[in-house]
Amino acid sequence: MKYKLELAPLGECQSDVACVFVYSGQKIEDILADYDPAFGRKLKPFADQISQLCQQEAFKGKPGQSIFLTTFGHMKAGRLCIVGLGEAKDFKLSHARKAAANIVRRLPGNSAQTSMSLFFKQATSATEKKVAAAKTAKRVSKSGQKSVGTSIDEAPSKSSSKSASITTITDSDIIQAMVEGIILASYSFSKYKSSKNGDNKKPPALQTLSFAGFGLNAKAFAAATAKGEIIAESTNFARRLIAEPPSFMTPTKLAEEARAVAKEFGLTVKVLDAAQMLKLSMGAILGVARGAKEQPKFIVLSYDVPKSKRKVAIVGKGITFDSGGLSLKPAQSMEHMKYDMSGAAAVIATMRVVGTYKPNFSVMAVVAATENMPGDNALHPGDVISAMNGKTIEVNNTDAEGRLILADCLHYAVKEGADELIDIATLTGAVVTALGRVAAGIMGSDQQLIDKLIASGEHAGEKLWQLPMYDEYQESLKSDIADLKNAGARGEAGSASAAMFLKEFVSGKSWAHLDIAGPGWIDRDREECNKGGTGFGVRTLCQYLID
Repeated sequence: MKYKLELAPLGECQSDVACVFVYSGQKIEDILADYDPAFGRKLKPFADQISQLCQQEAFKGKPGQSIFLTTFGHMKAGRLCIVGLGEAKDFKLSHARKAAANIVRRLPGNSAQTSMSLFFKQATSATEKKVAAAKTAKRVSKSGQKSVGTSIDEAPSKSSSKSASITTITDSDIIQAMVEGIILASYSFSKYKSSKNGDNKKPPALQTLSFAGFGLNAKAFAAATAKGEIIAESTNFARRLIAEPPSFMTPTKLAEEARAVAKEFGLTVKVLDAAQMLKLSMGAILGVARGAKEQPKFIVLSYDVPKSKRKVAIVGKGITFDSGGLSLKPAQSMEHMKYDMSGAAAVIATMRVVGTYKPNFSVMAVVAATENMPGDNALHPGDVISAMNGKTIEVNNTDAEGRLILADCLHYAVKEGADELIDIATLTGAVVTALGRVAAGIMGSDQQLIDKLIASGEHAGEKLWQLPMYDEYQESLKSDIADLKNAGARGEAGSASAAMFLKEFVSGKSWAHLDIAGPGWIDRDREECNKGGTGFGVRTLCQYLID
């Protein structure tokens, strides 16, 4: 896609679609005139008509609201879109990202509309601030106290550290977010649909995207669009890996994808087979792989900075299909289990961005890839296996396999000199029960790291919610015959007990665990997230690592 700074006034903009973003309470005719004085003079009758139509359609500038209008020759652009952002005082980057995504979703598929201009201004004027303050005061006077938000990103928590939060929203941030929203919403996986299928409609292919109202020079503008593009494309890369059928996206194929990323982005790659894993005493991974016909792969992608004083390991769960093993899942629960390698997809995709931006510290991605199948050599409930760090594990549930393969991954990263560990995995159904498909659970040993990741997620449009890791949860992992059991008390604090299990393998290093089982898969399109595997975590990791 080609990106430009729009220099023409709104009425003279020659894109196929001109989009104007408005906040709640703003008058449409005033906003149009602000972008082009002609709407306050010769085009005022048309501006009044637009305002009247918005009133008829009950458009109030709320988030998610948008109206498409034909311009009937009054403007150079063929269509005008009015887009709501909500109240100015509540504006977040996620509003810009979602608004841009919703525009794309409303464009007709396979349309000839290949260019779009986005007209946007941050609400920073004294008048706008006064209006926002007055609205807040009115609510306070009615309720006697300020209202407290009930959504996950608004509710109070020790995880929402002010020192870690990213509070300043710049024009560069907004442009990046809008680019991300448009590319993410335009994604479609149609590899296996025939051309005769009537539902096989490709989203509109925008070729030119222009921005107006932003105070950036050409260099800063180019940097913002490039950043949004590589992060969104990398998220879509992860989505593609997740979308592929498990018979295609095998551990071997996942390793091939990692090799291709290494070659394209100047990284080093190492792929270990089962024999090499055996030499390293990776008994946890090999135990899970025993029931599968497909051979396991241990994948390491590295970006190395000579004499780096910091080495971050991002660790991804790579179960390319999870049947549950002999602790077999119900058929309905197995339906989407190709997405159980979402963590692996996220860290491989993130390395594309690391290779592009080249931070001044070393980063390694570690993935254990295998199927979890009930083959004739599968793990039995009751078997004891030995992890790479020598700890023995009684397997009391073969469907709690993700923590087993992550155990060896985490210890391997420690042995390779990582001093900061971030693992990401579709680990527990319990986190879906707790947080739904809206947010990922986050736990760990380093509160500062957790706070930074939460802030990075907020900036990137991915919600993370901290769950507790009380010492009492460790009790449920005690085994009568081994050092640990792999599954704790059934139905009680499942996400936290899984994290407590992983903590046994981080050797006291700074560590955070992201359980993305909920937001890693959704059953319908939602703003910038498409139905299916979402690539959740890519944007958060990229924000954290490159900023």
